[in-house]
Amino acid sequence: MAMRHLLRIASPAAVYRLRSFLGFGWFFFYRAIASSWDGGGGDLPVSTTSATAGQKRIVENRWREFFADPSQWWDHRSQKAHTRYPDFKHKATQQALWLNGRLNPPWVEAELAAMAPGTVQLSIFQWNAMLGRYATAGQFEKTMEVFHQMQQEGMIPDGFTFVPVLNACSSSQALEEGKRVHKQIIQSGCESDVFVSNSLINMYAKCGSIEDAKRVFNRMATRNVASWNAMILGHVKCGQAQNALELSRKMQQEGVQLNAVTFVGILNACASIAALEEGRHVHEQIVQNGFESNVFVSNSLIDMYAKCGAIDDAQRVFNKMPTHDAVSWTAMILGHVKCGQAHKALQLSHQMQREGVKPDHVTYVGLLNACANVLGLEEGKCVHEQIIQSGCKSDIFVSSSLIDMYAKCGSMEDALKVFSKMPTRDVVSWNALLGGYAMHGHAKEAVGQFEQMSQEIIEIDGVTFVALLSACSHGGFVDEGLCYFESMGSVYGLSATVEHYACTVDLLGRAGHLQEAEDLIKMMTGKQDSAVWKALLGACRIHGNLEMAQRIAKQVVKLGT
Repeated sequence: MAMRHLLRIASPAAVYRLRSFLGFGWFFFYRAIASSWDGGGGDLPVSTTSATAGQKRIVENRWREFFADPSQWWDHRSQKAHTRYPDFKHKATQQALWLNGRLNPPWVEAELAAMAPGTVQLSIFQWNAMLGRYATAGQFEKTMEVFHQMQQEGMIPDGFTFVPVLNACSSSQALEEGKRVHKQIIQSGCESDVFVSNSLINMYAKCGSIEDAKRVFNRMATRNVASWNAMILGHVKCGQAQNALELSRKMQQEGVQLNAVTFVGILNACASIAALEEGRHVHEQIVQNGFESNVFVSNSLIDMYAKCGAIDDAQRVFNKMPTHDAVSWTAMILGHVKCGQAHKALQLSHQMQREGVKPDHVTYVGLLNACANVLGLEEGKCVHEQIIQSGCKSDIFVSSSLIDMYAKCGSMEDALKVFSKMPTRDVVSWNALLGGYAMHGHAKEAVGQFEQMSQEIIEIDGVTFVALLSACSHGGFVDEGLCYFESMGSVYGLSATVEHYACTVDLLGRAGHLQEAEDLIKMMTGKQDSAVWKALLGACRIHGNLEMAQRIAKQVVKLGT
């Protein structure tokens, strides 16, 4: 009651000072305050102070039932003789609901307003609570619908409004919608609010528009650690790891104290460009600042060392951790797979489960890659059974990894079974199947799958054509392969890479068209690669063309191995 009274009488400036004191967690604090807001009636004959979590859940479940089908409830609001008489009563069960009940969730009145605009007058706090609820649940369209509705009903958005709206745009990568919200923010004068600006930076960065994020950052009169973190993480996401590291140095030069999120961002930057020495320097800073015991920082350290090939350093960090979660184990498993230690990765998975830590979908992807690397079909089938039991089989990344594992282990029948059971497929799923057919020389099947793939709404990429051209090469489908190579640019707008040229040269070379293969290499745009000439050299040896082989060998030596 005291906190509610404080918020009612506090000036806007005082509220903003309170929010600044609370730091970046203000939004969660605000949601907690909003969720404790109540009216004057009552759902259950108990006081607010004595209400249990169970009683609150009962009331929330009743409201969920009401909104699922309002036609099953009597509306007594216009006939109430006393405040204790319920506003709504279920026709069959006689369950009661009060609109102004003490135990009501904060979204109830907002939901009623959304169902029948104009029937309920909501405060800005209630509108913002509803926006926060939808944004947190990842319901972008519903968030924007409520945002527009509140303005249609004459409510002016404030800084608390724009933060969840921008978060919804971030989650859905809705850049154009985010830009429109940004214009409203400027018009409202809320851009000077550090938390709104931080959300703008985060939205632009997650939508891949790092230049817009920079402009917001550079215009900020004051910045907090979250502002710098948003920029660092944004640059990492947009593939500008070196810029992220430069930002972290500038941040320290300006005297901003780094926190756990900062270190996670910097370590991610080091990992993405394999900057091992920089990562070790950051590790020293982490120890000096007392963040080594933070599980998120330790997990990022393991990931950084593993991606930089320093698996022993990753193991030392892992061993020092007092507790390990699924992310810790997964980082170690993926690290061992990357470093060519697939057997060790599988051993770690057994130890992980013995210690009672359940694998998640990323863990399963790592384990399936390990099985694929050692051609461990039986181990892979055991992992597949675990996936089914865990409920992760519907995950598109797990299913794609299953296809890849079965294909590399020689069981195309099992790979096709997984593929056919997938409710939705993306380009990775198709590429895994095509790659399997190519690997086993099943050119006809690969071509058939590609034709089916091209008829669906799938964004075909360069990996698709590497698999397809390789399949055509092994199957002797010369005309088809050349046609597909030509269609890369003319139909799909893709630029041929060294891998595509190497596959096409191999295609021509295997068929004995050595001169055509050499002419194709000379037509390559950009820097020539020894791998392409090596493909032709192998074909020269197969067909006994020693003169051409000597000439090509000189090219290979010239370009280097």
